[in-house]
Amino acid sequence: MSIDWNWGIFLQAAPFGNTTYLGWIISGLEVTVALSLCAWVIAFILGSLFGILRTVPNRFIASIGTCYVELFRNVPLIVQFFSWYLVVPELLPSSIGTWFKAELDPNIQFFVSSMLCLGMFTAARVCEQVRAGIQSLPSGQKAAGLAIGLTLIQTYRYVLLPNAYRIIVPPLTSEMLNLVKNSAIASTIGLAELASQAGRLLDYSAHAYESFTAITLAYIGINTIIMLIMQVVERKTRLPGNMGSK
Repeated sequence: MSIDWNWGIFLQAAPFGNTTYLGWIISGLEVTVALSLCAWVIAFILGSLFGILRTVPNRFIASIGTCYVELFRNVPLIVQFFSWYLVVPELLPSSIGTWFKAELDPNIQFFVSSMLCLGMFTAARVCEQVRAGIQSLPSGQKAAGLAIGLTLIQTYRYVLLPNAYRIIVPPLTSEMLNLVKNSAIASTIGLAELASQAGRLLDYSAHAYESFTAITLAYIGINTIIMLIMQVVERKTRLPGNMGSK
């Protein structure tokens, strides 16, 4: 079976939007990158916070982190997307919910819902990476920090977390790659990211091979850049004597 490739389709004018089909793909790429970056900031901050909570000696506080992880890891991601877009606005105070649903631009609604969903879902996974990194450190590090007069918070800030982050750079890289790939599910609630734009190009041009080959290369390109950046980060932050150092 031969495929009739026509890469010139990308330079043809799109039926709307005053752009070309390539412009659609580039627009989707920009949305995917922006969504991934914003969601990662949320995931890293929340994941670090709950990862710390899961390792503190207080069992009640630790259980808060455990409940968060179990909630977000055990619900399918696509269900979470629809919950954030359709259910969460109904649970907000009426004034805020009405503003979000009736006054906010639909594209912003899609983006905010997707950003919060992806960020909080990924945070549950980052939480486990941070917890594992902290617990992999020798117990003497925490004891030494407390022994020299640091508070528990200071011990985490100046002793445990800097070393834990160095250890978990590889798994954090994997989570970043997964987040970019999971961003494609945002198309199910209407966000015009890469996967959505490829589907739109297919609908209007009937060129499935070209459209999905293009976004495949785009995803590979994004993740390749992430891997190269994180390799540099890992090399720059590596300490002699730590796991994985050479």
